[in-house]
Amino acid sequence: MENRSYDDVLGSGHSAPHLSAYAKACGLATNYRAITHPSLPNYLAATSGSTGGVTSDCGPSECPQQRDSIFGQLDRAGLQWRTYAEAMPTPCNTTAQGKYATKHNPAVYFTPVRQRCTTWDLPMSSARFDRLTAFTFIEPDICDDGHDCSTRYADTWLGAMLDRLTHSPSYRNGDVAVFVTWDEGIGANQHIATAVISPGLPRGTTSARAFTHYSLLRTTEALLGLSPLGAAKSAADMRAAFSLR
Repeated sequence: MENRSYDDVLGSGHSAPHLSAYAKACGLATNYRAITHPSLPNYLAATSGSTGGVTSDCGPSECPQQRDSIFGQLDRAGLQWRTYAEAMPTPCNTTAQGKYATKHNPAVYFTPVRQRCTTWDLPMSSARFDRLTAFTFIEPDICDDGHDCSTRYADTWLGAMLDRLTHSPSYRNGDVAVFVTWDEGIGANQHIATAVISPGLPRGTTSARAFTHYSLLRTTEALLGLSPLGAAKSAADMRAAFSLR
């Protein structure tokens, strides 16, 4: 999701009732922070352990990432990943157009996985949430993620997506952990909302431990049996706080 501080989402205005309900039923990280500003460096950090020196929302042709990522790790481990990008016209599309933003689709930046990207980075219309892969990255369009539309509008989309995910066979079998987070906050305030949704999580779990996008990467890699990349090596692991294993 895009460009909201923690208070904007889960504060006194109650702008995100659907996410709030899921957070109360499952888990909430109350001290989670983004890495930087603007959007793209946060997406790269959350999937590779580094911003790659990127400080703008440059396109894939302007700042290709010729380095490792969780996408490459999964491929080498014989595991599958998928990106489902709403409004993306063709698989692994590297050109922003309409409501599709490449800067929110990190897989298209990592050149070592370009071949896999053409078959595994797919338009949302291709999504098979009844058959989730080892790692699935879901990218709403720039209205549904809240970038160009209101928090409440984005929360309505998010609630429908979470309903769909939590009714999937994989989730009901206890095999899925869903992390909902924002790429960044507003200005200097990088405190962002992050919910953890998993069938084995005790109701109403919260953690005030300091977490970041590097923590999310470390946690995901650990759950998948992968070694932590870059800054994820020294980041706090979220598994114990949210009963994940």
